[in-house]
Order: sequence, then structure tokens, then C-alpha cells
Amino acid sequence: MTDKTTQTYPCPQCKTLTRWDNNPWRPFCCERCKLIDLGDWAAERHAIPGDPEMPGRDFEE
Repeated sequence: MTDKTTQTYPCPQCKTLTRWDNNPWRPFCCERCKLIDLGDWAAERHAIPGDPEMPGRDFEE
């Protein structure tokens, strides 16, 4: 039985269309794309926008 409402979406890494259901790596299409993205975060190629840190201020007490 085929579900005609199966949702597909582009992988954030490679843009390949993939199905959402039964995908253990979602939102990625595969483990490889998931690991590439993780590596990009670890290498600081991705960042969440925010205010820059204030230099010279120590928050540890």
C-alpha cells in the first residue's frame, strides 16, 4: 500500500529529495550527510547568530 501523502524534502546538506518517514538520519538523507554537517559545526563553519562576546569580561566567579 502506497501512501500518496508521503512527505519528501530536500536534504539540508546535498539537496537530494528524500522521504521523511522511516528515515533514521532525518532531516538528512543519509548518515554521510549528517556527519558532514556535524563536522561543519565542529569546525565552526556554522554558527548561531548572537551578540559578540564582551572582551575582558570574566563571567566565572
